[in-house]
Amino acid sequence: MNSYVITLFIFGVVVLLTAWLPMALRRLPLSLPICCVGIGMLLAWSPFTPLPHMNPLQNGGIAEHLTEFVVIVALMGAGLKIDRPLGLRQWATTWRLLGIAMPISIGIIALLGWSLLGLGAASALLLGAALAPTDPVLASDIQVGPPQTGEEDDIRFALTSEAGLNDGLSFPFVLAAIAIANKGNDISGWIGHWFFVDVAWKLVAGVGMGWIVGQILGYLTFKVPQVGRIARTGDGLAALGFTCIAYGATELVHGYGFVAVFVTALTLRSVERESAYHGQLHDFGEQIERLLTMVLLVCFGSVLAEGTLLAHADWRIIAVAIIVLAIIRPLAAWTSLIGCPRPQAEKIIVSVFGIRGIGSIYYLAYASTRATFESAEVVWSTVFIIILMSIILHGIAVTPVMRWIDRERDVDATRPRVAARR
Repeated sequence: MNSYVITLFIFGVVVLLTAWLPMALRRLPLSLPICCVGIGMLLAWSPFTPLPHMNPLQNGGIAEHLTEFVVIVALMGAGLKIDRPLGLRQWATTWRLLGIAMPISIGIIALLGWSLLGLGAASALLLGAALAPTDPVLASDIQVGPPQTGEEDDIRFALTSEAGLNDGLSFPFVLAAIAIANKGNDISGWIGHWFFVDVAWKLVAGVGMGWIVGQILGYLTFKVPQVGRIARTGDGLAALGFTCIAYGATELVHGYGFVAVFVTALTLRSVERESAYHGQLHDFGEQIERLLTMVLLVCFGSVLAEGTLLAHADWRIIAVAIIVLAIIRPLAAWTSLIGCPRPQAEKIIVSVFGIRGIGSIYYLAYASTRATFESAEVVWSTVFIIILMSIILHGIAVTPVMRWIDRERDVDATRPRVAARR
């Protein structure tokens, strides 16, 4: 058979499902990611699959750049969605999740990897850093709605803003794992560079460059004379340009590009918060993000079905996966929300729905191309199992849970996402 023609046919099917399935699954306890992972598995088991059987351990560079691009597109979309102005009190839940829940999660997961999986210090820390952040890509079903649609309750806002920032904030711990793998457990050889460069400079540069780029793009989009405004084009394609400019410019000065992309989107919203053009930017970005995500999830399913990574899975990895999803994330997030004046049901939902996904694969691929980690196969297998379980469990639960909480708050969860745009 002509593999090129088969590839085009399958790609067309995935594109069509990406457009149609969200509507078809709207009332069902099933998600588009689950369907795409299933498609990938079926393709891997079929005799005419066009998908190469690639192990990301041997193709780290490809896995790194594919997942990196999807994550930055998702981060721009997440930032454009948020209507709430940035502030200490308005974002109090977010700061709690970032400042308390994420470090607790990293520490406990690393300890679990060391004690139960027998990982060394570098591999255990990498496991914790890769699995602590909630994923901005796969969390779309529980994020806020498009700009100015009013779909921004505290649950959706907390999970959207957390996913937008914690990917960048976990990066210092990934770099610490790389430093340990390359230079050993003697921290005196790397701790100074790590703290002043990997933590202080890169975070400051990420936030600063995000604000600067956002201000410049906001001026060009909304403030220059009418004839030259980007907003006047009405073309959502500019969202992709904004994303790449923010990420590329920040990486050139050795800042955290993930943080910069999200801050750029927030800054762009603040320059002209009520413009309808934000909706056009968001809609285009969301379509690109959804398509890329579904293609990657088909490949993810194919890698799982191929079996090389899952061959390393045993009862210890399954136990770690269950503990991470059922105990560590909920407990860490719940602890961070103690004293937060929100209903108990909302705290539980925010604590439980810490979805793991594409970002975790990016961190592993990034680290694997820069250092040699002990028991790398175990780390990869653990992360893939946790992502698969997260996709299935959260994908099944998110629709009924959010419909229930919306009914409790007298919110119509089935209303179409339209019309508050001007």
